[in-house]
Amino acid sequence: MTIRSVISATGSYLPEKIMSNADLERIVDTSDEWIVQRSGIRNRHISNDTETAGYMATKAAQKALEMAGMDASDIDGIIVATTTADRTFPSVAVQVQHAIGAPVGVAFDVQAVCSGFVYALSVADSMMKTGMLKRVLVIGAERMSSILNWEDRTTCVLFGDGAGAVVLEAQEGKGDKTDRGIHGSVLKANGKYQDILYTDGGVSTTKASGHIVMQGKEVFKRAVGYLSEVVEDVLAVCDLEQPDIDWLIPHQANIRIIESAAKKLGVSMDRVVVTLENHGNTSAASIPLALDDANRSGKIQKGEVLLFEALGGGITWGAILLRF
Repeated sequence: MTIRSVISATGSYLPEKIMSNADLERIVDTSDEWIVQRSGIRNRHISNDTETAGYMATKAAQKALEMAGMDASDIDGIIVATTTADRTFPSVAVQVQHAIGAPVGVAFDVQAVCSGFVYALSVADSMMKTGMLKRVLVIGAERMSSILNWEDRTTCVLFGDGAGAVVLEAQEGKGDKTDRGIHGSVLKANGKYQDILYTDGGVSTTKASGHIVMQGKEVFKRAVGYLSEVVEDVLAVCDLEQPDIDWLIPHQANIRIIESAAKKLGVSMDRVVVTLENHGNTSAASIPLALDDANRSGKIQKGEVLLFEALGGGITWGAILLRF
């Protein structure tokens, strides 16, 4: 018997407030043309004081449960990928557990910045294969606006807030390529490049979260190279080839990185899910937000092969291949 971790439902939450590039022109020295050319972003959602990572994660989780036709009592695990937790501790995951009325079970956060959702999904998959968990909420939730320096035009124009969630269920498969569920994942990190994308603060140093600092050119260079390599690795792990991929759902950081990754994969852009234009970079929330958008719109169908890929601060990166 082969256990597969199957995504049975998706959900998301975006703050009501939308900040356009024109709005940013009134805050920093920038322009719509400059932002679009360098990132592909036109709008992003910005949370208010009550829309914390925990609040958004809860809303996304509830929508995923609603789609699945499940009650919170059906869930035995909650894993949240976030860099912007409401508090240093406890985790956002236990907040969600309490808010939705889930029973006593596994609940913890994963911190791998923009790669967080890929990491969290891989961890959940591993725990399911051991039999420890059967139904898990895996959530990416970020309030990136809370760690932005609104005077730094190189970073404040890129990020947004939001949350996305999936219900992951353990199901029996035949053990071949036709099985629905996760077929393989590859996770990587290289601390040598930790200083090209970081925050200039922390609990045990400045006693404050700090603000995002980024060396954009270096991040771009590492992203293009590392993502290409990890995709090849995960295809090998799954014994699949590039033509087997129906949809690429990448981390939504920069349109040029997305286009470069698609080109190297030989995937046309009409088979790439892109929400960057209206979401901005929502870090760990970006892949589940894009997935929910594509799922609810009918763009992706059950049985299709999806590739998730992401790179974030650390540097961390990874990829997951699954049959939806």
